[in-house]
Amino acid sequence: MNTQTAPSPQFYLTAPATCPYLPHEMERKVFTHMVGERAPELNDLLTQGGFRRSQNIAYRPACETCRACVSVRIVAGEFIPTRSMRRVAALNSDLVSTEYPAEPSNEQYSLFRRYLDHRHQKGGMSDMSVLDYAMMVEDTHVNTRIIEYRLKVEGDSIGAAKGPLVAAALTDRMGDGLSMVYSYFDPDLAFRSLGTFMILDHIRKVRDRGLPHVYLGYWVKGSRKMDYKTKFLPQEHLMARGWERYTEETESTEQD
Repeated sequence: MNTQTAPSPQFYLTAPATCPYLPHEMERKVFTHMVGERAPELNDLLTQGGFRRSQNIAYRPACETCRACVSVRIVAGEFIPTRSMRRVAALNSDLVSTEYPAEPSNEQYSLFRRYLDHRHQKGGMSDMSVLDYAMMVEDTHVNTRIIEYRLKVEGDSIGAAKGPLVAAALTDRMGDGLSMVYSYFDPDLAFRSLGTFMILDHIRKVRDRGLPHVYLGYWVKGSRKMDYKTKFLPQEHLMARGWERYTEETESTEQD
């Protein structure tokens, strides 16, 4: 009988680079590969420990002088939408949300490209080709889904929406909830607040499944484009002592 155990993951450290969120800081990351049969279990453990997934890599900040990046997860069972969130949900009641296997399409890439060109012209993903996008979606060894959001049209049925694609989210299914890996939307529909709507929809999906959390990745204190993440309350932040409930009072001390 073979009693040899599977090898433990090996972790590596990147070289310093300019931080994309706080340009006056330098970032470093610790990362490991997630492949093989153990990848889903490892993804759960690492995400719960503050890592994020990109293709078959799990990474987390390991910066020498900065601790601004904080892992955030929504406590879905206790979540109560604000008045503005309820308006966003009502405004987008004409959308159909459908989950598919993690398979890319030309329609997805076209929307993704428009989103990048409008929102992230100078970002690290700005020059992604259709092949790069395909790798982002399908290079996964965990339980990943692509969730499409389409306008309702006559003749739609469950699981067979035919309207225009207006938003999409690449999402990992985990034992304790959903982890939003990447999402994008039609930049011409800013009035719909589709980024907020997709998070609300993920909260609904998690609650329907009786699971506790929606993982939003990192909140970066001092980065205005990350401020939206702290609006979905209650939520927990991963601190030195573990996951702790976040409140407005804790914001001023989280990085002390």
